Amino acid sequence: MKRRILFASLLLAAGGLVVAAYHWRVFGWFDGKLAGAASSNIPGDSGASPRKVLYWVDPMNPAHRSDKPGKAPDGMDLVPVYADEAASAESPAPDAVKISSQKLQLIGVQYGEVRKGPLSKTIRTVGRVMYDETRIARIHTKIEGWIDEVSVDFVGKLVVKNQPLITIYSPELVSTQQELLIAKKAKDYLGNSPTPEIASGSLSLYEIAKDRLRLWDVSDEQIKELEERGKPMKTLTLYSPIAGFVLTRNAFPKQRVTPDTELYTVADLSTIWVVADIYEYELPMVQLGQTATMTLSYFPGKTYVGKIAYIYPQLDNTTRTLKVRLEFQNPDFALKPDMFANVELRISYGRQVFVPEEAVLDSGSEQIVFVAHEGGYFEPRKVQLGGKVDDRQIILSGLKPGERIVTSGNFLIDSESRLKSAMGGMAGMGHGGGSGTPAKKQEQSAPPRQEDHTNHQQPKKPGGPQEQPQKQ
Repeated sequence: MKRRILFASLLLAAGGLVVAAYHWRVFGWFDGKLAGAASSNIPGDSGASPRKVLYWVDPMNPAHRSDKPGKAPDGMDLVPVYADEAASAESPAPDAVKISSQKLQLIGVQYGEVRKGPLSKTIRTVGRVMYDETRIARIHTKIEGWIDEVSVDFVGKLVVKNQPLITIYSPELVSTQQELLIAKKAKDYLGNSPTPEIASGSLSLYEIAKDRLRLWDVSDEQIKELEERGKPMKTLTLYSPIAGFVLTRNAFPKQRVTPDTELYTVADLSTIWVVADIYEYELPMVQLGQTATMTLSYFPGKTYVGKIAYIYPQLDNTTRTLKVRLEFQNPDFALKPDMFANVELRISYGRQVFVPEEAVLDSGSEQIVFVAHEGGYFEPRKVQLGGKVDDRQIILSGLKPGERIVTSGNFLIDSESRLKSAMGGMAGMGHGGGSGTPAKKQEQSAPPRQEDHTNHQQPKKPGGPQEQPQKQ
């Protein structure tokens, strides 16, 4: 019986030696291969040239480098950087983050390019056609009297400049004409008098009578005709001072009129105004003299070109808009007041550096654009923004034309970048109180923890208390 037990014990011991040898052969060789690949050149496929390791980096903090493999301050294993990878990759900034191609595909990262070129924006609004208030004439008479004849007898009629409107009979006008004729005779008779006072007095009376008629809008031609005829005119003809359309009429035959009676209102429509509403955030882009185009649904395919003539000072508190006044030529009088029109203002920004709007991460205090480098590195770059033109953002500083940037998925890349910064900060806090050799202390303290861990787990292994009954 003792021989059988002894024989069984020898067989178990031999089996354990075989298993231990096999374990050492397999895992020891594999660890040796990994260590050899890490510390020297790793052979590639058959016939391929060996790859040279330049240095080792922390995968969460590429700025942390080491000349040999080991542990990073954050506890992660250092990864090798090969010569062919470093040669083909652009040197990223210290705060760049590296993301694998698989993760980039899951994130759905899309790329764009920083560009420089001419930028322009079109502001579209609705306007209303109005009269040009500087081309409206309100016609009054300067004497009291009665209307004798009416030449323009309906509203809307087109009149030309100096066209007769009405004739007025005024007793005061007739007496003044008679005074002028008498003063003219006195001037002709006494003008050559040897007495200077008499000659100058007669001339003064004549000029005073003429000036009185001129103040009543009697023209010099009418005064000359009066002098040639030698007798006063019964009526005074009133003429239109401008060419345009009659807007209002208050002149009828046999009507008594006074200087405060507005007889006609005439508007010149050869130039019209268009008043349009501009939102307050668009005001910095609008300026006097700026070119504007206008189209109307009544005239398909026709475009009118004008300019901004005035910007009103008062903002509408309800709609948050400001009115601007534009001027357009209307030679054929096709544009009528109170028509609605579509107005476009084209703003040119010149040549600017710009990126797609979605490429900018705006946190309020800072604006960031991620620049994509070779090797899967992404650098957060602070930028200074200019204006926004449609779906493009002007960049004043921080980027150069031609740089490759992230346009989609940048929020998740920003999360990776912040995670990396947080991990780097935690690693720095963990070694902030050391004496300058935290790595060595960690290596020295590792074996005791491993021995304690082994001793702690050893009672749980079968072989001590559970084998003693078998031996007995």
